[in-house]
Amino acid sequence: MAVSLSTEDKLEYHFYPVTAGQIQFRIKAPNDAHIALTTGPQEGEPMYEVFIGGWSNKKSVVRKNRTRPDVAETETPDILSADEYRGFWIRWDNGILTVGKEGESSPFLTYADPEPFGIGYFGVCTGWGATGEWLIEGRKPLSTPNQLQYKFHAVRGGSLIVDVKAKSNAHVALTDRKGESSPMYEIMLGGWENKASVIRYDRKQPDKMRVDTPNLLSDRDHKRFSITWLDGLITVRSGGLSGAVLMEWRDPNPIGVSYVGVRTGWGATGNWKLHFEQYPAVATGQKKPSTAPSAPLGEQGLAGSVCWCDASGGMVPPDAVEGGDDGETLFVGRAHHEGALIPGKVKPGHSVCYVAWGGTEHGKSDYQVLCGCRPTWLPISGGNIPSNAIPAGETEDGEPLFVGRVHHEGTVTIGKVQPSHNVCYIPFGGSELAFDEYEIMVEQ
Repeated sequence: MAVSLSTEDKLEYHFYPVTAGQIQFRIKAPNDAHIALTTGPQEGEPMYEVFIGGWSNKKSVVRKNRTRPDVAETETPDILSADEYRGFWIRWDNGILTVGKEGESSPFLTYADPEPFGIGYFGVCTGWGATGEWLIEGRKPLSTPNQLQYKFHAVRGGSLIVDVKAKSNAHVALTDRKGESSPMYEIMLGGWENKASVIRYDRKQPDKMRVDTPNLLSDRDHKRFSITWLDGLITVRSGGLSGAVLMEWRDPNPIGVSYVGVRTGWGATGNWKLHFEQYPAVATGQKKPSTAPSAPLGEQGLAGSVCWCDASGGMVPPDAVEGGDDGETLFVGRAHHEGALIPGKVKPGHSVCYVAWGGTEHGKSDYQVLCGCRPTWLPISGGNIPSNAIPAGETEDGEPLFVGRVHHEGTVTIGKVQPSHNVCYIPFGGSELAFDEYEIMVEQ
């Protein structure tokens, strides 16, 4: 999710807190996109300033504490455009500040500060005859308007934890494709003016389950619920996975859940935080269900505790699975992009998980890391997926994706195996590269 804003033709910064060691943004301006990095939400010292497309869109520089000479500069003719958004990233780590273009891993500006400081805020402005429209990659919670329209997210897990703030009518849809479909499950929390909750199948009445839930929701505080689906057993609890059961219903013909949608309506707006969980593992040796399993595919037949842990900004949990190396250790991760859930490489030094999609390498500051298991890697070619390969995501069309890795230019780089394409794609140097010989991650 991104926050959008406009800046006037006056050199006056608008400040926002940073959540990681980087910011990503797109800017539409004819010249002079200025970014400040500060300790507090105002101009002052110490402060870095990055000027992109200055001097009539001919040059870009890094300046410290408003003093010259600039600490880094480079010629960048026509780097900005008044007609289209151009994407950039700025990263800082141990006093090294780098500035680069979206889709390119190499920076065009670098400055190593011998006296670095802690960066807590960034500011943006335009000037010198330019106005700007900005799209800044943010981590704002998801908001839903008062209209009965679902926002969908890919999920490859057995459960969902929901924090929602709404006066009534918080609706959750579980589907097997992105968008409203048939059949689908709907959980309606705090309906009928916050008096009752139901589980509904395929939009049909009578409801499969209905309970009285007076004052269940609040428009002042977030309320937490967990929703699990395993072998068609839909369980809704108040609180987390160990909370009290509100409703439960078993579908005799379960649908494979791969997307979750949320919405509000009937006079209510909602503020949501979604946490996708792995729950529970299918025990080793247990007969696999004949229907599409709604337990996380990546856990089937795996002994021990296997999970995908939420992380951001370069964080790596202590039991994360190592999978590659490009001068630093790379970890097995995955991230949501364009409706898909894509395996990729977590690179702590860049504070992101890189995934390959649409011919390009995309850095995602919010991601999940594979934890708590000891997989092995098997050399294969084409689309010959072994039966013990560990599914780890899916395309926007619902095709399972697996974790692969490739030896390339002195690195071991983690990517995604897409069986229908007979290749492993890796994110590398700003691009998506395809290889028909690779290693795939399998259970031991």
